[in-house]
Amino acid sequence: MSLLVVGSLGIDTIETPFGRVEDVLGGSATYIATAASYFVTPIRLVGVVGGDFKKEYIDFLESRDIDLEGLQIMEGGKTFRWGGRYHYDLNTRDTLFTELNCFEHFNPIIPESYRKTTYVCLGNIDPDLQRRVLEQIAKPRLVIGDTMNFWIKGKNKELLATLKLMDVLVVNESEVRELTGEPNLIKAAKLIIRMGPKTVVVKKGEHGALMVTERTIFSAPAYPLENINDPTGAGDAFAGGFIGWIARTDDLSDDNIKRAVIYGSALASFCVERFSLDRLKELTYLEIQDRFRSFRELSKFDEEAAAVR
Repeated sequence: MSLLVVGSLGIDTIETPFGRVEDVLGGSATYIATAASYFVTPIRLVGVVGGDFKKEYIDFLESRDIDLEGLQIMEGGKTFRWGGRYHYDLNTRDTLFTELNCFEHFNPIIPESYRKTTYVCLGNIDPDLQRRVLEQIAKPRLVIGDTMNFWIKGKNKELLATLKLMDVLVVNESEVRELTGEPNLIKAAKLIIRMGPKTVVVKKGEHGALMVTERTIFSAPAYPLENINDPTGAGDAFAGGFIGWIARTDDLSDDNIKRAVIYGSALASFCVERFSLDRLKELTYLEIQDRFRSFRELSKFDEEAAAVR
């Protein structure tokens, strides 16, 4: 099955209590495509970078069998750059700088060879751009999208129009509450379903993930990690693992979407173990399967032994 990923490619500077890295590979499309590439290839990627985007970054993406025909390279421009500092509570961060550079004028042009893509994953870019992408795709089987507080506040009308075209929305707790004005996550997710998406996945960071459809509520645990160094890109790695598994299996049943949530959670848990994409770069499919089984064991219990006597 074919998978298209559209979003940002960037160069990050990241500080956490456990270290600092400068000018490392980042961006939503980068994390999504890398995570998804462990399940299905080739990944079709659409984004924009400047002439300062290092050849080693291109080589890495190609090594993951990520098709870069849709990557726009503005030789005279600069790549999107972001800097952030995390605190000991890794859910809290300060944005040190954001330089949109060539990403400010990004116009996602979908190559002709991509226009019959089966599965589409849209990073948290401008909802107008997300809609522009979908206008160029011929009847995708599933569209998964992300958004962020900036678009919920600044382009709410445009976002609501785009949500009508999405099948799955992946958002974090604060975003789902801000989008609906409802503090209860399950009620909020069901309100979003009325806006268009059939499935809502709420990323809850260290508390796991919640999947809600009209028929199903599924709560996935977070993986208990001893070493967490950098949470940057974890949500995008989740989305990549999620859509990657669905594209691999071509199965849209509720049971398989539950499995996709666990695979997404597994990829996110690997992502945070190292800075940038360093852990995802060296990952193996066997490690992913081992962690999937570990997730399954986290919630397994003996019904007979637990029964009240």
